[in-house]
Amino acid sequence: MKTLRIGSGAGYAGDRIEPAIDLMQRGNLDYIIFECLAERTISLAQKEKQKDPTKGYNDLFEYRFDKILDSLKSHKVKVITNMGAANPRSGAYKCQEMAKAKGLTNLKIAYVEGDDMTEKLSQYMDYQVMETGKTLNDIDGEILSANGYIGIAGIVEALNQQADIVITGRVADPSLALAPLVYEFGWAMDDYEKLGKGTWIGHLLECAGQVTGGYYADPGYKDVSELWNLGFPIIEVEESGDAIVTKLNHTGGLVSEQTVKEQTLYEIQDPQNYFTPDVIADFSHVKVEQVGKDRVKITGATGHAPNGFYKTSVGYHDCYIGEGQISYGGFNALNKAKLAKEILEHRFEMIGLKYEEIRYDYMGYNALYMDSISQKLNQNTMHEIRLRVAARVKDNENAQKVGNEVEALYTNGPSGGGGATKNIKDIISIASILIPSQHFKITVGYLEV
Repeated sequence: MKTLRIGSGAGYAGDRIEPAIDLMQRGNLDYIIFECLAERTISLAQKEKQKDPTKGYNDLFEYRFDKILDSLKSHKVKVITNMGAANPRSGAYKCQEMAKAKGLTNLKIAYVEGDDMTEKLSQYMDYQVMETGKTLNDIDGEILSANGYIGIAGIVEALNQQADIVITGRVADPSLALAPLVYEFGWAMDDYEKLGKGTWIGHLLECAGQVTGGYYADPGYKDVSELWNLGFPIIEVEESGDAIVTKLNHTGGLVSEQTVKEQTLYEIQDPQNYFTPDVIADFSHVKVEQVGKDRVKITGATGHAPNGFYKTSVGYHDCYIGEGQISYGGFNALNKAKLAKEILEHRFEMIGLKYEEIRYDYMGYNALYMDSISQKLNQNTMHEIRLRVAARVKDNENAQKVGNEVEALYTNGPSGGGGATKNIKDIISIASILIPSQHFKITVGYLEV
């Protein structure tokens, strides 16, 4: 029976590269996927593309492909990635340029386009925003981008044309792994049971080191060895869709029933109805079984026909956040921080700071749980406190005022303040709408090396 080995090389935009290269060199892989997009990530990439039409792909694209292409010289693994972000075409041309410079030959690079709906968004301004129930017209901020979560069709087409590297934009995360399963095993596009199984496999792979113990570790409760040498996952998939989750020997981490269960539920609101562009996956009757050291068998996923819509992330410039921080130490640290907060409250009123929302945190005391829980947890005197204030404002000028006032506490506030910092964040927010899938035109381009 044919078995396919798929590895995960990245779980987010800034993930490390060494475990991926280890997989390519020692994993006997057929495919490796690099999942590098999130809602805000692609909006930020769209901003870069607006500044420079040749940019807009992942910030670490060249860094990663420098090492990926070196590995491809001796290990023929097919690569599928959404590192194309807002500009998969330019990413593909950059990949071609780098491959030629390294002397690679007989390499086919494909790029999948069609997820970008920014130019067409005016047609959908009266569509309901999933997060708020209002419409896109109600957004108070400059709209920057709109990218739909497209599915496997473009990747499957590229693989049918013998592509060695497939670079996409906003493809749904599990689709990166589902596509090679459909291509290699010849699964029908309406075999929703198998598509559901493949979507579970893609979901387990999409966050890389999370399923091998990275996000699972909790020292003293859920111990995981050698996290500094965390191995990324491999899934061995049978034609039936049943599979085994594992990792390389001599790497840190852990593959257990518990790590697989946690990743299965990660970001899943309803395990019975996990909506993707390709299928509504059903994880409600899955089985997870430890069959060896760092080997877990997964069975029982299924699925139903998709709902006919692609979730589309609309990025818009929302606000600025002005922030300042300062530390206090010693037996009276918390009281000093409280006095500093009182000073700031009065100063902001005096200078006429205009904000939509403001928050004060005593980091080390209540920054995570706020006062209602933190006061019960922290019965002893706190000897190290860092005061943080952050204000949500509409313009850069008011954002600057926040950090300036915190910095002024050096000489105008409680004694012993130190390590003051200030910064301003330009906030891109996301509104999600559902656009009929037939409104998207998916195309695939090819380059040769």
